[in-house]
Amino acid sequence: MRSPASLLCCTLLFAACGAAAAGDGALSRAELERRSPRLARHFDAIDADGDGRVTAAEIRAWRRSGRARGDREPGRRARFDALFRRADADGDGMLSRAEAHAALPRLARKFERVDADGDGRITIEEAHAWLDARRAAVRRAASAK
Repeated sequence: MRSPASLLCCTLLFAACGAAAAGDGALSRAELERRSPRLARHFDAIDADGDGRVTAAEIRAWRRSGRARGDREPGRRARFDALFRRADADGDGMLSRAEAHAALPRLARKFERVDADGDGRITIEEAHAWLDARRAAVRRAASAK
């Protein structure tokens, strides 16, 4: 079964694609309010380029950025911190390559990029900095479209 957020996203993409198929390519605030009132509440956040219209690409970027789920950054960070602490098997506050590989394999695949000082260990600060930089890059890419 799909989550409500997933169903909403599918509905919105369908609506945006329907507008594009009609030759319009985007939805105005009024069109979005008519097609999806729940999504229309987030119109300003979705309209990355501020042109008063939302495209399917802007909806996808908004959804991927996490803003579609609300401002959950504090909760997201707390969950990551808990995972990081559990992965830190020796309790030294840093992850070795082996600890990352054993408990956080997705992080382990990016170990060299996350380990900013190249000391062979990832601190939680390095992980936060890397994650923040990635999120900022996603936001920039979404607003550039």
